[in-house]
Amino acid sequence: MTAPTLQDGIDKAGSPVRLLWKPGAVPWTPEVVDREYAGWRTEQRAWHEGVAVSNLSHHMYDMVIEGPDATKLLAAVSANNYETFAIGQAKQIVPVTERGFIVTDGILAREAEQRYLLSGIPASQHWVQYHGEQGGYDVSFTTDPSSAYRRDHADPGLFRYQVQGPLAQQLVESVFDGPLQPTKFFHWTPVALGGRTFKALRHGMAGQAGYEFIGDWADGDFVLESLLTAGEPLGVIRVGALAYTTASVESGWIPSPTPGIYTDPALEDYRRWVPLFGIEGQRPLHGSFHSADIEDYYVTPYELGYGRLIHLGHDFIGRDALLKARDNVRWQKVTLVLDNDDVRRVLGDDPGFVLSYSRHRIETNHGLAGTTYHLATLDPYRSVLALSLVSPEFATPGTQVEVVWGEHPGDGSSPEFPRIRATVQPAPYNEHARTRYRQD
Repeated sequence: MTAPTLQDGIDKAGSPVRLLWKPGAVPWTPEVVDREYAGWRTEQRAWHEGVAVSNLSHHMYDMVIEGPDATKLLAAVSANNYETFAIGQAKQIVPVTERGFIVTDGILAREAEQRYLLSGIPASQHWVQYHGEQGGYDVSFTTDPSSAYRRDHADPGLFRYQVQGPLAQQLVESVFDGPLQPTKFFHWTPVALGGRTFKALRHGMAGQAGYEFIGDWADGDFVLESLLTAGEPLGVIRVGALAYTTASVESGWIPSPTPGIYTDPALEDYRRWVPLFGIEGQRPLHGSFHSADIEDYYVTPYELGYGRLIHLGHDFIGRDALLKARDNVRWQKVTLVLDNDDVRRVLGDDPGFVLSYSRHRIETNHGLAGTTYHLATLDPYRSVLALSLVSPEFATPGTQVEVVWGEHPGDGSSPEFPRIRATVQPAPYNEHARTRYRQD
């Protein structure tokens, strides 16, 4: 029996929104990883004040793209600059549809001249593989699904441990008996420990200094234990699934925007290739903002703040549309700081850990001003922050708005929901991430 496709799901539901609309859906947290180790507040403060270790091994979906046409394929299906893409470098991949809407991003690492590793949620991997196979490119694909999709509870192929915080460098120097080779941001250097070799990717969330260590899963326990043991004198804290999800709110990264693939008739064959039980058919939409038209959820990479990644000097799918989108930006990424009194009034006197990927309406006295995308409690700021997209006219820091808090049932009704006052601030909210994150 053939597995159902995304188009099958849309046809059965009656529309893309009816397929995806799931009021009250439980927020995603990384698979397998414990929800908390030292408590989410302590874990959040660790990457601000000390040193934190996060396990990224289970929620990354990896695809190796290799062959004589690997670079040719990637350049044809994404807006990135491959002329300046060095071996040993990583980038956010920016694939867009012919109409210029983002499919989703991912982390693309160049491991050799014609070998790349694409990691993240599988929507960008699907886009690359489909066009590689349908376009007749001389390239192969090897996938290692995330633990959410891995059969028989098998182990991942790679370990990924992220070390970040003001004391991250001290921990790393302790583990490796000295500083690592100087490495630019989002580049890696090979390292060795106890006879095991792996990579150190210069990276960190929320603007803090750090590395991601990536290598064969068989070496993972040894590397993790080495990091934790060396970190004991520094007060190292392991980060659980709850706290981990919040770092992207303050670092300004919107995870998993709605792929712009559901409506274009030219993409019907693609939708009949993509599995229904994948990210495109299962990632829920919900919140107080509801539209029957899925295109009201589409965004361009410029609206996500990815303009610096776009290279228009080569031909790729969606290039002409991006030329127009560059001068027609409907939304601007901001951080909303929710009013604490209103949060307690609406969510309770002790709301505890708040996490939401809901599309809540953002309103002013002029009407709809935008929607939230990723909202979470950040204890170091004593606030609930909402990474959001708003109309440029409301993006000035200090602008007062209201977040409409509730779960629309998905029908034609117009429910009355409580409102939470909020103040617009920049994104990234973290000052270091906003001003100095990529200086080197």
